[in-house]
Amino acid sequence: MTATRTTPATRGIGGVHVGAVGLGAMPLSVEGRPDEDQALATIHTALDAGVTLIDTADSYHWHADELGHNERLVARALAAHGHGTQVLVATKGGRGRPGDGSWTVDGDPRHLRRAAQASAVRLGVEAIGLYQLHKPDPAVPFAESVGALRELVDAGTIRMAGISNVDCAQIRAAREILGPHLVSVQNRFSPAHQETRDTLDLCTELGLAFLPWSPLGGISRSAVDDPGTDTPPTDTPFHALARARGVSPHQVCLAWHLAQSPAVLPIPGARRPASIRDSAAAGGLLLSAEELAGLRQG
Repeated sequence: MTATRTTPATRGIGGVHVGAVGLGAMPLSVEGRPDEDQALATIHTALDAGVTLIDTADSYHWHADELGHNERLVARALAAHGHGTQVLVATKGGRGRPGDGSWTVDGDPRHLRRAAQASAVRLGVEAIGLYQLHKPDPAVPFAESVGALRELVDAGTIRMAGISNVDCAQIRAAREILGPHLVSVQNRFSPAHQETRDTLDLCTELGLAFLPWSPLGGISRSAVDDPGTDTPPTDTPFHALARARGVSPHQVCLAWHLAQSPAVLPIPGARRPASIRDSAAAGGLLLSAEELAGLRQG
């Protein structure tokens, strides 16, 4: 029989325990973002629901002159909430947004050092809890970009390091440089995008947290999807199981993620308080082996 947890589930990132479902704050600052009151309410609702990991980045903004918009928003929300100091904020550096909807990449060590220092100021912290290389820069040797993270750890600017949008060889290379300071990998992974499962398996083997971005792919549209992307189907096995369990397809999808490995810590995005409240509840939803088998067959 399927069981339901009676206490919030937690997962580990390095030596830090956080709620099993985090919040991807990107939708609160990019195109289609809500007004600030709704954005702050969404973050506060996440905290009230037991979310203690918030993922952001200096490049999560809409217009060209808004660098750090999402980081400042997160900082304001945490400062106004009684449990804000209990949250692990994971931010990223190494990407840019010129304001025309495109993304750039800059993995130059000098840029990463400056970016991390600026992020710490915007977040109002002496040391960033988790700082991640947003994406490898093909114009910069990967070891040099990761070496900048090691320098930031050694300088006390960041406490833990992570990497994003990487393959298995890059994970192993980063581990050689960062050692135990490397605690997480953030790659795209979802029911509809499982090409990075090999990196999930490697993270499980190495004891690294795996943060799937856009975890609801195939269930709902993401802030990173192209506006022309087809509307996701509503007749998948995830939807059928959701109806049978009396929960949302989002909850079933996130519970599926959590069942893949103890290393997985999904970070679904949200624009409304109701969305993150629903997503956070997935930490208490256990799926049976039979239910998981049915989802695999789908």
